[in-house]
Amino acid sequence: MDSINNRIAEELGVRPQQVAAAVALLDEGSTVPFIARYRKEVTGSLDDTQLRHLEERLRYLRELDERRGAILASIEEQGKLTAELKREIDLADTKTRLEDLYLPYKQKRRTKGQIALEAGLGELADTLFNDPNLTPEQEAERFIDAEKGFADVKAVLEGAKYILMERFAEDAALLDKLRSFLKDNATLSARLVPGKENEGAKFSDYFEHDEALKGVPSHRALAIFRGRNEGILSASLKVGEELPGTLHPCELMIGERFGLANKGRAADKWLAEVVRWTWKVKLYNHLETDLLGELREKAEDEAISVFARNLHDLLLAAPAGPRATLALDPGLRTGCKVAVVDATGKVLDTATVYPHAPRNDWDGTLATLAKLCAKHGVDLISIGNGTASRETDKLAAELIKKVPGLKLTKVMVSEAGASVYSASELAAREFPDLDVSLRGAVSIARRLQDPLAELVKIDPKSIGVGQYQHDVSQLKLARSLDAVVEDCVNAVGVDVNTASAALLARISGLNATLAQNIVQYRDANGAFASRAALKKVPRLGDKTFEQAAGFLRVMNGDNPLDASAVHPETYLLVERIAQDTGRDIRSLIGDSGFLKRLDPAKFTDERFGLLTVGDILKELDKPGRDPRPEFKTAEFQEGVETLADLKPGMVLEGVVTNVTNFGAFVDIGVHQDGLVHISALSEKFIKDPHEAVKTGDVVKVKVMEVDIPRNRIGLSMRMGDTPGEKVEGARGGQRGNGNRGGNTPRSERHSSQDKPAPATGGMAALFANAKQLKR
Repeated sequence: MDSINNRIAEELGVRPQQVAAAVALLDEGSTVPFIARYRKEVTGSLDDTQLRHLEERLRYLRELDERRGAILASIEEQGKLTAELKREIDLADTKTRLEDLYLPYKQKRRTKGQIALEAGLGELADTLFNDPNLTPEQEAERFIDAEKGFADVKAVLEGAKYILMERFAEDAALLDKLRSFLKDNATLSARLVPGKENEGAKFSDYFEHDEALKGVPSHRALAIFRGRNEGILSASLKVGEELPGTLHPCELMIGERFGLANKGRAADKWLAEVVRWTWKVKLYNHLETDLLGELREKAEDEAISVFARNLHDLLLAAPAGPRATLALDPGLRTGCKVAVVDATGKVLDTATVYPHAPRNDWDGTLATLAKLCAKHGVDLISIGNGTASRETDKLAAELIKKVPGLKLTKVMVSEAGASVYSASELAAREFPDLDVSLRGAVSIARRLQDPLAELVKIDPKSIGVGQYQHDVSQLKLARSLDAVVEDCVNAVGVDVNTASAALLARISGLNATLAQNIVQYRDANGAFASRAALKKVPRLGDKTFEQAAGFLRVMNGDNPLDASAVHPETYLLVERIAQDTGRDIRSLIGDSGFLKRLDPAKFTDERFGLLTVGDILKELDKPGRDPRPEFKTAEFQEGVETLADLKPGMVLEGVVTNVTNFGAFVDIGVHQDGLVHISALSEKFIKDPHEAVKTGDVVKVKVMEVDIPRNRIGLSMRMGDTPGEKVEGARGGQRGNGNRGGNTPRSERHSSQDKPAPATGGMAALFANAKQLKR
């Protein structure tokens, strides 16, 4: 365990003692939010990002250690474990290296090499390997044995060849060297599968694509892998063009490893054939599979990271707050679904109106909406951004003019995932008597009031801010996104007397069962008057209370500290602070000037250190502070409703809906998100689009290009850019398949400008590299 802690400490740039403390807390059942917020003293202030990395690496390294133990046991059981081999296995720091070392000892099906060994051809293989001056054909004659399946010289030499091939191919040092060489020098080559031109048009950028393996970004790698999975593309690794009569660089490396060189001796030609076959038959496919798998894994990890960051930004988007809201879920033939919720999100009224074609009941709809707004004192109009959203936005604008006394504000809201929620079991339990289509309207209203509280009800994968989310490991994706949701919910905290079971389930220490128990207890016994009352909830024990209490708020309860992020375990400390300063706890809360004059060091003791006291004083200053930004809305330009309305040079306001490795998608109100390529996000050079924008940002963009046939919009956030000038990546993409919570943006079909130049370097350069390695 010490070696694991030391390694993680080195990766995080912290002390091993900090890692050991965090690991101990995790093993005891503490959650990352709890450790990050309430155990700073123990871990030396490791934050949630560091702790999440620690948690992932701990899982990987423990799996590595478990596999290491199984491998050592297996080799020892075979009686082949030497001190040197054990040392190498103990030092293996990746699963790949561990499996390379285990390869010669791994139980496998009978191979041609094993059959040859059983027939006694190992002696011949060793003889020719050790003395290339011997003539292979002459040496092979004495090993002919028809009964064992080796009836002539050719068969005998073939058997000996396979013995050496398998020996060479299972050499861990050679595998490591070849793998490193290929990582640095190989080219990822994608080609169109013949006859798939029309079917695979969306992958046209990759029909003849070559790129240095070490430079392939995650979105291009995943696009190629998707094309391969769909039978449109083939993908392979290449190292230059092989010239007749020359050795491949990797063959040179195999020869070097085993001291083989063509010096014109009798067995050199045969040994060269062994080396060639080792590379072509044994190692090339094995290493290609390994390296493509590694590329995919890294690309998936990057895509998951992008998704997680976008989800984090979306969940922590500014809430409009507790205001009565009317939601419009736009539609044409089936009408617009309407829902009115009060300041707490409770459904007050629903309706279906038909302002658009084919019914065109515009005036009747306005009258209905005006009546609903007046009846329920509506402040906000939340408009879903799906089909007919701009027409419905125009309807809302006319409604605002019709009832000026209500001072209504309209906001376009992402519908992503609303239909998924509407049809879910959770929605059915929440609204058993409400039609599925109207449940979506309720969700659209509530996500404007409080995005976090509503979006936690939806599977994160359906929220639509990912990049190739359906192509990555679903287990790793779910684990990462669940961690993001947990961190966001606990960063904000929840009101235990109003939170839904879905929201409570994301609180540190709680699960779906306990969350439901809290709601049922609340329904049966009324609002909780204190945090302490939570201990009466069935199955909510002391450990769970410790993990959850600090993130649960009891507003207007018996103890004012219950409405803050001060943990109950520190209430006695707050009472001591109040007593020592001659103040009442209620009068301390919010008295910023007084609290800032206090010296935290005066209140520390053997249990609570400076970090804890400092956090408490900050929390007393602004109890229950919300880390989310102030609510702002984008104003879509009047008269710009479809792609046909866009003109190059227009400057528009929009909302960032998704951030990927290659740029950001912006909703400008035309049912099609435009792409701001990374090169056009900022006046200065940036490596990561997240340096410039995040999901939910309101931004100004300039229209650079409109491609109506392909539904693409190119945008720039650099107001000095001139449409028509060649700007890298200035072509956009569409936001998805049009469905709520839809698939990955088709922008993952990149423009040719997004491609790097094909990998260069002829065989001469490759051989020069190989010779350099040989030296």
